[in-house]
Parts: sequence; C-alpha cells; structure tokens
Amino acid sequence: MVKLMINIIGATGKIKNIDIFLKKISNIAQENNTIIQVFNADLIYGKKHITSAVEHAKRAMIRKTNTTNTIEMEILLYASGDRQLKNAISKMGVKKGNANIAFFIENKSDEIEEIILKELLLKRDDKILKGDVNTLKKFGITDDEIATVSKAKYGHIILEKVAMVDIIK
Repeated sequence: MVKLMINIIGATGKIKNIDIFLKKISNIAQENNTIIQVFNADLIYGKKHITSAVEHAKRAMIRKTNTTNTIEMEILLYASGDRQLKNAISKMGVKKGNANIAFFIENKSDEIEEIILKELLLKRDDKILKGDVNTLKKFGITDDEIATVSKAKYGHIILEKVAMVDIIK
C-alpha cells in the first residue's frame, strides 16, 4: 500500500488570469492523481489552519454530511469558517495580481510541489503561512474576539471558526 504524503506549502507569484491558473492546477491534479487545494494565503493562520480544515472536510465526506461535491471544495469551505461555498470562494480563493498562495497537496510523492511551482511560475515561501493579527482581521475576526486571547493563542481563534462550520451547516 502506498502512503500518501500531505504537504502544505506557501508560494508567491503573479496571477494574471484566475480561470487559467485554476485550470492548470486542476490539470496537474488530474495528471498526477492527487488532491490539490489552493487558498489566498493572506487569510491562512499557519499550517494547522489548513490541516484542521482538511480533517473536518474528510470527516464530513465520510459521514456524508458534506455540503459540496468534492473534497477540494469541502476543504475550502472549512478553511473559510463559512457554510456558504460562494462566501468561502470569495473569502479564501486566490486573487488576481501579485498573490500569496497556500497549497494543500495530498500525493504519493513530493515531486508535485516542483511541478506546481514551475508550471505556475511561483516562488516557494512558507513564511507567508505564519499568520499574525492582520491575518485574523482579514479573516473577519473582530478586535473584541482578538482581545479575548493572548497572542500565543491567536491561531486557536481560527481553529474555532473552522470547527464551527460543522455546527452552522
């Protein structure tokens, strides 16, 4: 049995056309029999944010409580902390222009990372995944919510939003 590798990477680059960018990702995923989900990294608060979204999405698919038809879209839904796919796409989807991009990749080898970066003309930069108070604000967390936790626990606020999707579905 082949063990699947899970990778979460950050990258920077310029997106000239969203549809072409997403089509290239879809083609890479199909050609390599892998799952790839892409996010606007400006709203990602660390790798745990994506990992939690993936775990919740997989659980929803197994339990048949999923809202969307694909694991990729279900992951995006949870990562956004919203139950409406339209809102999740507008919030967490990649944007045209100079972009910080986060990828979730589940594959049999890590060569896929190089393929993605080369094909999309991106530069790997995992530092963009770190997150800070500005990430929380862009995500829609209020100053009052931020004030309820210490700086060391900022990431927990996002993880709560991810988990809340199960409740608000």
